[in-house]
Amino acid sequence: MEFRIGEALIGEGYEVAHVDLIIGTKDSPAGIAFANALSQLSAGHTPLLAVLRPNLITKPPAVIIPKVTIKDMEQAELIFGPAQAAVAKAIADAVEEGIIPKDKAEDYVVIASIFIHPKAKNKHKIYYYNYGATKLALKRAMQSFPDVDTVLYEKDRSYHPLVGRKLTKLWDPPYLQIAFDLTSLEETISVLKQIPDSDHIIYEIGTPLVKKYGCEVILKLREIKPDSFFVLDLKTLDVGKLEVRMAADATANAVVISGLAPIKTIVNGIQEAEKTGILACVDMLNVENPIERLRKIRDAGVLPNVVELHRPIDTEAERPPWNLAKDVKKEFNVLVAVAGGIRPEIVEEVINAGADIIIVGRAITRAKDVEGAVRRFTRYMKPDTDQFRIMTDF
Repeated sequence: MEFRIGEALIGEGYEVAHVDLIIGTKDSPAGIAFANALSQLSAGHTPLLAVLRPNLITKPPAVIIPKVTIKDMEQAELIFGPAQAAVAKAIADAVEEGIIPKDKAEDYVVIASIFIHPKAKNKHKIYYYNYGATKLALKRAMQSFPDVDTVLYEKDRSYHPLVGRKLTKLWDPPYLQIAFDLTSLEETISVLKQIPDSDHIIYEIGTPLVKKYGCEVILKLREIKPDSFFVLDLKTLDVGKLEVRMAADATANAVVISGLAPIKTIVNGIQEAEKTGILACVDMLNVENPIERLRKIRDAGVLPNVVELHRPIDTEAERPPWNLAKDVKKEFNVLVAVAGGIRPEIVEEVINAGADIIIVGRAITRAKDVEGAVRRFTRYMKPDTDQFRIMTDF
């Protein structure tokens, strides 16, 4: 019993072809689905057998199911005409070319779900796009494409064409985290517009800004930087579950919990972050022994994604917090962020000390030349993810 799945998108405009298909033996779930598709009709989604010409079905047999509800005969003609012919020809050619083994053609069935946009008009494009997409989907199905390693490699590098953005993850440190501890939304937006786009820049919405405008100030900033990673610095000290959920509901990518909070509050916050799919950062500001504090959190059964070693503004002349970075990473296997008076000339030292995230505030947000200030820091970061990568398809 075999059961394989393939998908492909080819073309552009209203005639773009998107094919999802299942190919499997008649004794597999594919065979059951094939029979059900032909025997259980649905209004506007009438299935049809792929034929090379009237009275000549393909081998393996294929049933075509329209994804978009067919509302008139003009749409029906596109499905029954160029789309059907394209799918049938692609299957026949796939057998001839060995993509589908010829000796298995009698054993397999194919279920192809076909997208035809209601505004599609050009029959030639519909035919050629659906032919290419069906053949590619079959090839991918028979090769079990993609493998898991490909998915893991691409997941943080890919944009969906109908979404136009990606969900950023902190998978490629070091990062520059720009902290907006301003109290004016207008000033924040003005500074944000001057910051060059980079895969290695993330943004912290500081506590003063959150207190003045609320968690959903993120949505205003996403109008400027929709793809960016936003950290909501709530410095949670109580009701960890509630505040983390507030951050997640506001579309934050990460939330900051104070390391001074009760262990139960920290644990609840981290668990809620895991539940909602955002990162939890524990800020060790004013925590006398960060490593001992982390041990207590770990003993409670959780760990944050990021530990922030934070030197407050009033004590920036004291021992640098990044001295602990390697010890924290070695024992707890977390990302380490450092904050407190970091200037461009010491960034390399901080990264070499083990920092994954360099947090900078006033040195950028109060700079006369914001873009220039950012570039003085980012010169120590890696190139953008896709800067040297050319890819249109697989």
